[in-house]
Amino acid sequence: MVPRKFYAFVLVGVCPLRTEAFFILLPVQRVRIVPHRTKTFFVKVERENKMSKITRRNFLKVSGVAAAAAALTACGGSSSTASSTASSAAASSEAASAVAKLDKVKVAVPNDTTNEARALTLLEKNGFFKLKADAGLTATAKDIEENPLNVTVDEVEAAQVPNVLQDEDYAVINSNYAISAGLDPTTDALAIEDGSSAYVNVLVCKDGNQEEPKIKALAAALQSQQVKDFMDKNYKGSVVSVVENPTDGYDASVDYDALNGETVSCAATPAPHCEVLEVCKEILAAKGITLDIQEYDDYIIPNNVVEDGTVDTNYFQHQPYLDDFNTEHGTHLVTVAGIHVEPMGIYGGKQDSLAPIEG
Repeated sequence: MVPRKFYAFVLVGVCPLRTEAFFILLPVQRVRIVPHRTKTFFVKVERENKMSKITRRNFLKVSGVAAAAAALTACGGSSSTASSTASSAAASSEAASAVAKLDKVKVAVPNDTTNEARALTLLEKNGFFKLKADAGLTATAKDIEENPLNVTVDEVEAAQVPNVLQDEDYAVINSNYAISAGLDPTTDALAIEDGSSAYVNVLVCKDGNQEEPKIKALAAALQSQQVKDFMDKNYKGSVVSVVENPTDGYDASVDYDALNGETVSCAATPAPHCEVLEVCKEILAAKGITLDIQEYDDYIIPNNVVEDGTVDTNYFQHQPYLDDFNTEHGTHLVTVAGIHVEPMGIYGGKQDSLAPIEG
């Protein structure tokens, strides 16, 4: 049986000076707050005949929001008793829904092997489920061993995960795609990897080309203090340089005079990679070198164009992904230099907090 939904116009305040009243339309459920002798309140909600529990702290937090709303409505006058009562009822309803555990949870994750395993590990760390002990860097949804929250994992192409966020309860998104979608990993993510992630983003070329002067010049530019400062200023922790001893932008072993007029190409995803490469473009231009930045919005083509020699380098992937790609596709791509890490984050779709998970 589908629970009936109730809606109410809630008076949130009046402004006597402007002779206006302010209402909001809220969905409400029949709620009754029952004090308990312990430091817990039980909130009875007519929703699938289940009893949900809310701590006193969360109850007071929501009640405080309601009280603040009532205070803001004064506008030179006093709020009505009806307003206060209605606000309290709305707060009670919000408190009940805020802590109710979901019957099932839908989560979108990247579908490539290494990023899916990375996403599942982050979800496990935050209490979504438990993976098999030996799942490792190739974990998939089949490796979920304990699943009390009935989590359904939807495997989606990495670049498309932000696009399905609104249809999921949660989604685990790579920082580069989160940034491109207008999300701020440091403020919008409900949970995020710490800076010790082993998934370092690398500059890549075809095996045998590592010592080409123009490729070494690009590597030096990417490992520069200018790039590190750019990351610190613009990404504020969502993109973190791993370069321990940044360069001045140049490699002393490279004959830059001989490279004057040369072009080095690099395939990259939009953000942050192409944005970082724009900094490198200026560094190389000072030596007469042109950096041709070729933008791609997937994780396959940038490797293919380097393998076939169409493009000199790429900069978009982390080391575990590169290793897996070489194994799966028989390519011959190698790391030139490690540049940065992008902590992967859990983002809310239909849910705006991890409360239904933490319960």
